[in-house]
Amino acid sequence: MKDPVIDHIISECGCSRRDFLRRGLYGLGVGAGLPLFLQNTSNALAAQELAGKDARHPNRILVVVELSGGNDGLNTVVPYTHDAYYKARPQIGIPKNQVRKLTDEFGLHPQLMGCERIFKEGRMAIVQGCGYPNPNLSHFTSMEYWHTAVPNGADSRGWAGRFADAKWPKPVENLIVNVGPAQKRAVQSGVHAPIVFNDPEKFTCLGSQEQKAVFPELMKKRPTKNSSLSFLQGISETAANSSELVKTACAEYRSQTNYGAGNLRNDLRRVAALIAGGFQTQIYYVSTSGWDTHAGQLAAQALHLGYLDDALTAFMIDVKRMGRADDVAVMMFSEFGRRVGENASLGTDHGTAGPMYVFGAKVKGGFYGQPPSLTDLDDGNLKMTTDFRSVYATMIKEWMGYDDTKAVLKGNYPTVGVFA
Repeated sequence: MKDPVIDHIISECGCSRRDFLRRGLYGLGVGAGLPLFLQNTSNALAAQELAGKDARHPNRILVVVELSGGNDGLNTVVPYTHDAYYKARPQIGIPKNQVRKLTDEFGLHPQLMGCERIFKEGRMAIVQGCGYPNPNLSHFTSMEYWHTAVPNGADSRGWAGRFADAKWPKPVENLIVNVGPAQKRAVQSGVHAPIVFNDPEKFTCLGSQEQKAVFPELMKKRPTKNSSLSFLQGISETAANSSELVKTACAEYRSQTNYGAGNLRNDLRRVAALIAGGFQTQIYYVSTSGWDTHAGQLAAQALHLGYLDDALTAFMIDVKRMGRADDVAVMMFSEFGRRVGENASLGTDHGTAGPMYVFGAKVKGGFYGQPPSLTDLDDGNLKMTTDFRSVYATMIKEWMGYDDTKAVLKGNYPTVGVFA
């Protein structure tokens, strides 16, 4: 059904009716609250865009978990048979009898009981020695490198945003969701408007210039008797109004699983809620802080690893319960590891390489990559054995089914082979 006001705005925007719906509605997360004729159109377009020309794995979801602050990989994945480990860490090394043993050489921190179970079920891959050449020990700089996947370089977009732009070159509704107080550089896209929210009641949508241009015109031309445009004007005035679908999905979600304590529990539970609510999202990004353990590391890291274990294992249980286990994979990383030796404050200082982790029902569990030497060090730091972009390439190609990882990551990085 034609609407003269919408047609007028479309003509001023210089776009087609289809483009208006795509630009104006995608990224707003308001499908459930739209008038029926707009809701159906928006959902249909979203489904078409997600399928596109490449229909491989259209239902797969990538969840990225960022451990901000530099988690100590050596006390997370413990080389409990290496004397050099205990020599370097006489006070903070994890005792052999407390390690959750995975192999005859490596085990997990004692707080990672759920991860131990997931690993032994064959649903957890640990990629060892991940880093990048010429490592930087600044939190800000190193995290920027991980976000952009351009170490010692620059890019206005993040690696996940570039991937989304390449695989889905036209805007797709709700394609990327970043749960957190601010958008991470990793999801910055040139095409797509990531949904960014921390509290579902306070939702923010960061859109492209094209998207931002549509709604001011819409608001100026709003007729008082047109209920459809009145609704659209209302949701464009505040981010909270435009998040009706997010709020509804999170409020109505009921989990039988205890997500524990800590910030990550809320974020992963919200991701589970949106998956259960039928969101078309294919990239979720969450982060948790507290990993910068310069002092008193034993207690601090144990606390945060316990929070992480509870939230992550609960999320895995929930996606299985809702019948989506085969569709969801989780990749977890930290911007760097810690130095091999403990410091005088019974902590560890900024280091270099560390493990990355991949979880999922389709994962071929086990260890991947070469473990770094604990004796052949670079000024007290581990030497990288796996470029972190190989793990990114694995998630992009092996999991999400997009082959041109060279264009996305700006270089050739071999995949790791963690998926069945």
